[in-house]
Amino acid sequence: MLKAVRFFFIVAVCFAAIIIALRVAFPLPALVSESGARGPAEPAETGLAETLLPLGAEHPGKSGIMLLDSGVDAFATRIVLARSAASSIDAQYYIWNDDLTGIRLLAELQAAARRGVQVRLLVDDNGTPALDQELAALAALPTAEVRIFNPFTLRDHRLLNYAFDFFRLNRRMHNKSFTVDGIVTVVGGRNIGDDYFETGSGLSFLDLDVLAVGPAARDVGADFFRYWTSGSAYPVQSLIQLQPGAETRLDDRDTALRDTLQGRAYSEVVRASSLVERIQEVSLPLEWVSTILFSDDPAKVLGLSDETDVMFRRLMAEIGTPESSFDIISAYFIPGTSAVEKMVDFVESGVRVRVFTNSLEATDVVPVHAGYTEYRDALISGGMDVYELRSEDGVRRTISDLGVVELSKAALHAKSFAIDRRRAFIGSFNFDPRSKRLNTEMGLLIDSSSLASSMSDWLDANLASIAYHVTKDSEGHMYWTTNDPEGNAFVLDTEPNSTLPLRLMLWLIRLLPVQWLL
Repeated sequence: MLKAVRFFFIVAVCFAAIIIALRVAFPLPALVSESGARGPAEPAETGLAETLLPLGAEHPGKSGIMLLDSGVDAFATRIVLARSAASSIDAQYYIWNDDLTGIRLLAELQAAARRGVQVRLLVDDNGTPALDQELAALAALPTAEVRIFNPFTLRDHRLLNYAFDFFRLNRRMHNKSFTVDGIVTVVGGRNIGDDYFETGSGLSFLDLDVLAVGPAARDVGADFFRYWTSGSAYPVQSLIQLQPGAETRLDDRDTALRDTLQGRAYSEVVRASSLVERIQEVSLPLEWVSTILFSDDPAKVLGLSDETDVMFRRLMAEIGTPESSFDIISAYFIPGTSAVEKMVDFVESGVRVRVFTNSLEATDVVPVHAGYTEYRDALISGGMDVYELRSEDGVRRTISDLGVVELSKAALHAKSFAIDRRRAFIGSFNFDPRSKRLNTEMGLLIDSSSLASSMSDWLDANLASIAYHVTKDSEGHMYWTTNDPEGNAFVLDTEPNSTLPLRLMLWLIRLLPVQWLL
């Protein structure tokens, strides 16, 4: 027994020594001094200002907002805003993919910087694994800066970083915003990449963004600066050395991708978007309303923020108790016991609570679905209406489908609430433990009955045909009901399009103490 204890002690000491050695060998670089740094972007005297600011003057204290529910429109909006920028672009994203739309939008930031626009790009290091040289080349331009949030210090084999720095790297910046000239911003659930902008290849996420003008844009700009100057934002030059010839790599890749069949077809679709002309002519159908920006303290990633002041707590305190309805759209939904109890209280007070999330066949992160199923029974028993998005192609899921891979043609990615058909929240927050406790999140709470009602009306009109209504009988058996293309209802009594081995795997995942990671 004593020998065994001594052996495990030696192993533990050796393991700790290896971790310490790796941290010493691959340290974080020094943070940049912020003395003389450009502050939050202020509204500039630009073409956008000349047309948008007078509209805001007619609605003092209000923000002009417009929903972007189409992926094509969401991409077109960012492109047109980047091309319209005359003073500044501040962009902040969790994921910036190395694909058609990712390269296209990065090239637009580069073009803006070349014509003198002050470009600042802040990206989480977990979501840009293939773009080191492109980001370094952008940052080499005199009017562009790129910072990496919570970086991996070992660049070539990033997953190995978790072996010696797991608890820091497990916390990520999940925020998403795109702010131009300090006047207009785009906030919501979309990252940058083909999956989010309906390019017609692979997985297509159903998501929501909102374009906002006025006080909301200024609030987002100030929040961007808080993250830009935080203790987790490192200049890309301190982590990545620009390789010879990399200065033209982005131009070359953008040209090649735009000349592909998919690139040409998608460009035509974007050009045909009505929003392109509306933005250029400033004839956007803006609704002028009150907004509140909710955002986590960036110190949350360092474990240094006040846990009683996280974004989710402040958001739910502001929402309070709904009067009639609470619609939740959440791609990854793991509410936790206390949230379930609160929603049951809502139901008991006469509020209709409706949850729309991914089904097993539609989700892109299967372990998260396992976490969700732990609460699904309690949600239904508590009187909530639970709906799960169907996969378009109905591909059967197998036991090998346990990673983040392209498994269906459509998956839900939106993170939004509609409260009493009067207020709506649109942002990056997933209703899960990771968003609550580990990642930083942001979003806008919008006092708009038209926006909130349109979200609830869309659910009313579409859930029967695109989702399974999950219910239970008196004996506790669970059923999935949906309509076929002809409108006829059919019922399933097991997780749709799943196999027995996969359902067993889900059950095993539920037994593991991993929910805090999901």
